[in-house]
Amino acid sequence: MLTTEQNLFQLHGAREHQDSALSDDEKWKAVLSRNDSFDGAFVFAVRSTSIYCRPSCPARRPIKEYVTFYSGSIEAEQSGFRPCHRCHPREVGPSPKDKLVSHVCKYIEANLSHKLTLGILSREVGLSHCHFQRTFKRVLGVSPRQYVEARRLARMKQFLRDGETVNNSLYNAGFSSRSRVYENVSGGFGVNPGEFRRGGEGLQILYSIIDSPLGRLLVAATERGVCGVCIGDSDAFVERSLAEDYPSAVLIRNDQGMEEWTGAFAKYFEGERLALNLPLDVKATAFQSRVWKVIQSIPFGKTTTYGKIAKELGEPKGSRAVARACATNPVALVIPCHRVIGKDGNLRGYRWGKRRKQTLLKLEQTANPATIQE
Repeated sequence: MLTTEQNLFQLHGAREHQDSALSDDEKWKAVLSRNDSFDGAFVFAVRSTSIYCRPSCPARRPIKEYVTFYSGSIEAEQSGFRPCHRCHPREVGPSPKDKLVSHVCKYIEANLSHKLTLGILSREVGLSHCHFQRTFKRVLGVSPRQYVEARRLARMKQFLRDGETVNNSLYNAGFSSRSRVYENVSGGFGVNPGEFRRGGEGLQILYSIIDSPLGRLLVAATERGVCGVCIGDSDAFVERSLAEDYPSAVLIRNDQGMEEWTGAFAKYFEGERLALNLPLDVKATAFQSRVWKVIQSIPFGKTTTYGKIAKELGEPKGSRAVARACATNPVALVIPCHRVIGKDGNLRGYRWGKRRKQTLLKLEQTANPATIQE
């Protein structure tokens, strides 16, 4: 079972990746506001003093033209800068807000079987409901309720893996009824709890592998719809990925039976728009589902940014959470997260590699408009 710290890592995003998701203008705004939530994401160095600081440093702000940004203290010192004696950038640890949220997450983990309302959680840290809600969501990108539901689902899955019955698992995980679990099936399980308990035992998954400009592409589906699209350099790699997700399922390679769906992907690589209304059977949190729905609305050949998606969802500070949702997309191309780029136009990361992301964007942007079926 994941530790609280690992949950924070997955939901909030690793600090070392935050720098790549920020433009210099965003970093400068963080410096001007002394935003401690960016401590550890980057440092800023002042050429006129040869000193570098963390974003929340209390010292007087320099002129922007004299500032250079670095991913961390090692890079800054290799460039000849000295650490600030006021903010001690070498010793950057969790910000006060991170510590507060970490405390709440540990409290949630220890009390999943009990009632966990917004009022109970806010009182635990001595904040008003609204202040606590805003702080929690700013740090993790999800609401306290969404986090509690995600942790209960994770705990239930672990009980199921350990052989517990569905009833015992759901109540031991803190769910009050079966209905509360099944409300989350499409977003948290991908298969029903009984099937998940058996690691997919008895669940039949058909798959096929085709060649593509990106390498070998595997398309897998349950009777409900597509459950996985994976890209790799070999059949063994993509097959292993599917087997890890469904260790006890019956995995059947059926190239002929999957021809209709693999044919759609083949036509996509010839320049046609991939049908995004394919039935899906994927695991997703509520936030991931919202992000993926927006991504599916991005027109063929066009791009948007993590920040724009966050704003569209009413979460203007949630670009890092959007990036995480892109990174966990299980059905590449059907949910075209390759169309999401950085604010400065750079590609940023991609689950299957930047080279493949670049190839996909070039393919779409150079496709013959007459072949695109909207």
